[in-house]
Amino acid sequence: MGSLPETPQRGLSVLHRLNHAVENSLIGRYFKLGERGSCFTRELRAGTATFLTMAYILAVNASILTDSGGPCSVSDCTQICNVASIAPADCVGSLPNGTALQLVSAGPECKFSPVNPGYQSCLDRIKKDLIVATVASSLVGCVIMGVMANLPLALAPGMGTNAYFAYTVVGFHGSGSISYQSALAAVFIEGIIFLLIAAVGLRTRLAKAIPRAIRMSSSVGIGFFLAFIGLQSSEGLGLVGFSSATLVTLGACPSSDRVSVAPVVTVNGTVVLMPGGEVSSAFFCLSHRMQSATFWLGFVGLVIIGYALIRNIKGAMIYGIVFVTAVSWFRGTKVTYFPYTDTGDELFNYFKKVVDVHKIEKTAGAFSFKSFGEGQLWVALITFLYVDILDTTGTLYSMANFAGFMKPSGDFEGQYFAFMSDATAIIIGATLGTSPVTTFIESSTGIKEGGRTGLTAITVAFYFFLSFFFTPLLASIPPWAVGPPLILVGALMMKSVVEIKWEDMREAIPAFVTIILMPLTYSIAYGLIGGIGSFILVQIIDWFLLQCGRLLGIKKTIKDIEASPREVQVDGSVDKEISTDGVYNKHET
Repeated sequence: MGSLPETPQRGLSVLHRLNHAVENSLIGRYFKLGERGSCFTRELRAGTATFLTMAYILAVNASILTDSGGPCSVSDCTQICNVASIAPADCVGSLPNGTALQLVSAGPECKFSPVNPGYQSCLDRIKKDLIVATVASSLVGCVIMGVMANLPLALAPGMGTNAYFAYTVVGFHGSGSISYQSALAAVFIEGIIFLLIAAVGLRTRLAKAIPRAIRMSSSVGIGFFLAFIGLQSSEGLGLVGFSSATLVTLGACPSSDRVSVAPVVTVNGTVVLMPGGEVSSAFFCLSHRMQSATFWLGFVGLVIIGYALIRNIKGAMIYGIVFVTAVSWFRGTKVTYFPYTDTGDELFNYFKKVVDVHKIEKTAGAFSFKSFGEGQLWVALITFLYVDILDTTGTLYSMANFAGFMKPSGDFEGQYFAFMSDATAIIIGATLGTSPVTTFIESSTGIKEGGRTGLTAITVAFYFFLSFFFTPLLASIPPWAVGPPLILVGALMMKSVVEIKWEDMREAIPAFVTIILMPLTYSIAYGLIGGIGSFILVQIIDWFLLQCGRLLGIKKTIKDIEASPREVQVDGSVDKEISTDGVYNKHET
């Protein structure tokens, strides 16, 4: 009776005492640990699991947004020689034919492959800025969600909207119709509108007003869009390349065998760049397809992540990214991220710092409201708002239901501040330079671990805080390590496709248009516009046929016919009509 307990029991008693002390403290009572059947150590474990499953966003989000070029411009490009074949360092004197060599300002082509060293240096600084912006906006969002809403949900810049921001709105290295500064202003205004909508309680009603076909197909289309990005060379494996005949084809050739392409015209027998045309990134394979060493290394990372997901291993995305990145950090190999070049040396020198607190230099407060008279900017703003209403509201409700917080009325505890938290985080994120922030579906991992209070979100925020100090490591993750999680995130987003009623063509057609247009037009907005437009068109046609039927004396609607087809004899004959499923149905006329 008086003997000391065994070591394992003694360890458990310490945890029990800790959990009991926290539960009865001011903190425990505020977060309702006892009321929700949780404990302090369980919340810490849940927060750790959630962070591990979503930490990939730190590298992925910064890499994607850096592809937009950020606030970098032609003015950041260093001078080049007036004879393109001669390096700037050798641009002195004159050629044998008498041409004088001199340094001149670079043109818009300096932003594309081969990227000008000055512009590349600006991109490297922007990537560091965006890592810090991602960390800060995620941290703030998690703290608000944890403290105010007391829910075990984590927030970070959303996948899909970041790709739309970078590749559709701003365009690769600023090749789109809207500048990075104007796009940030659109996100900022969208965040304010989103906050007002949440404050007055309209958010749920707007989400329910969106046609079901579009709601279900949006996430599927975004998933295809992300996977398509992950298969390309800019932020992915490089498996998909350019084809002049079919637009896309098999790639994965070494970088030495890739070239850029540009739209050209012939003027007076001379081939010149088309006015307003942009030089692409190097994604056209001349030869040696499927022989890229970085592709095969990224493919191994894809297999690692895929297997970890199959086995339901927590932190699956992180394992693949870490493996591919660690191999890529060795210099002198075919897969190195630090080649022996000026750019490679600069990247390696920053990487060797390991710990560094980077101060945002160029992206914070980089707003511009000059383009608000342009239609494209309003399309972007409305699209951001639509996706946020649809995505974040749906995620919040699904996570609240999964955690058992949902009431019979359809509401859940902490709902008001939960809606306010992501809207506030969007405004803060835009101020720092990043795309919209949203509630992450990966929060389900922490809920599975038993997280039931805001302490789970606070724990995630703490891990984001620690990330502030490791910017050199996060900035040194190569594109071929980012591609695998993009592809598999796309795969995870496919589950909504089974919710679409494919047998009903009124729903199937708009859903298919939405899904197919997002990756093929490289735009979430165009997919939504096409899907909503086709939905309206189908409804108008249906309404028109119904009105015609009424004018002709038809008593039943098409929906009534489909619901209860039966044979009715009229004037000694049987009338037949083909239903939407292609089967002959007999109905009354």
